[in-house]
Amino acid sequence: MASLGIEAEQEPLLGDRTAGSREWDIIETEEHYKSRWISIRILYLTMFLSSVGNVAVIRSYIAGATSLQERTSSMANTSACQALGFILGPVFQTCFALIGEKGVTWDTIKLQINMYTAPVLLGAFLGVLNIILILILLREHRVDDSGRQCKNVNFEEASADEVQVPQGNIDQVAVVATNVLFFVVLFIFALFETIVTPLTMDMYAWTREQAVLYDGIILAALGVEAVIIFMVIKLLSKKIGERAILLGGFIVVWVGFFILLPWGNQFPKIQWEDLHNNSIPNTTFGEIIITLWKSPREDHSEGPTGCPVEQAWCFYTPMIHLAQFLTSAVLIGIGYPSCNVMSYTLYSKILGPKPQGVYMGWLTASGSAARILGPVFISQLYTSLGPRWAFSLVCGIVVLAILLLVVVYKRLVAFSVRHGRIQE
Repeated sequence: MASLGIEAEQEPLLGDRTAGSREWDIIETEEHYKSRWISIRILYLTMFLSSVGNVAVIRSYIAGATSLQERTSSMANTSACQALGFILGPVFQTCFALIGEKGVTWDTIKLQINMYTAPVLLGAFLGVLNIILILILLREHRVDDSGRQCKNVNFEEASADEVQVPQGNIDQVAVVATNVLFFVVLFIFALFETIVTPLTMDMYAWTREQAVLYDGIILAALGVEAVIIFMVIKLLSKKIGERAILLGGFIVVWVGFFILLPWGNQFPKIQWEDLHNNSIPNTTFGEIIITLWKSPREDHSEGPTGCPVEQAWCFYTPMIHLAQFLTSAVLIGIGYPSCNVMSYTLYSKILGPKPQGVYMGWLTASGSAARILGPVFISQLYTSLGPRWAFSLVCGIVVLAILLLVVVYKRLVAFSVRHGRIQE
């Protein structure tokens, strides 16, 4: 899941070091270091296999088991593993279609393995394997923001170098602001995922089958793009910092949705317009039969295509050209992963070395609420008012998020930096 050559993960925490530059007057044993990173990589695997329901726990563990310098790289790896799981899951399911509906039957236990049961059985097997690895290899590790080992539950090595968790107040304004920013990040991507299919069907007169195929390819390509962005972020954050990347990500997302605004004087195809054009008075029965014979048969079986007449905006709103849509998708595919990983990386640093389970639960709840409200918001707005109003309001929401980020920009600093224990 993660390359063994990553500097942030492989640089040993040994020797005499100075605070603020990973050079601390503390020694982490080689045994503790190896056990810590084995545990973190087990959670990478968990995010790859099944991230649903345990995201908050995994993020909380990784936040407590990494120093500030290791945090961004680890969180980016976590997101990359999650994205790979979302990408490869449907690919594996597609491959199992080769087994067919009949498949193979194991008569001894009355088990039928076919294209429907094979993905479930594989998922169950990988889940059991993951559980075994967690029970055998996962250990509780906690370090402070400098990387010094804190007292933990089940790592039995006694060390005089263990330190107590630093005391201090968490900046609640920064916590609330980060939750709001994370909500906006998940909100805008959830609504983008939701609107892709109806938008392409309305604008480009795609059938349902074409929309499922083409949009699936586009979203899969965005997933690959996200994995690449996660890897780039690990290097870029060391040069310009997490806050700058978060701000840049929001700006890129805003540009992406701005490009989606309809322009020009070309309008989308309206459903049933061919039927209206063919309904010519005084047409003979023979001409009607010839017209129906010459029209593509698959169009009749797949239903009408184009923008529905029930949506009044179809008659006066220009279409969104395919080049516009693809450019916007690429930009959103760059901005979303940047904002996503940076928001909860900063969040974990703001919370500091204290246990973060409850706070991470609130962050996950914020993201879940965004995934619920985003599709409802965009579906109602798009159907009633069209893409121009829908995407204009989305641009407005992103602008408000950028303004909020600018206002709290100086407060989005690590717990230890805020309390003067480490220099930023």
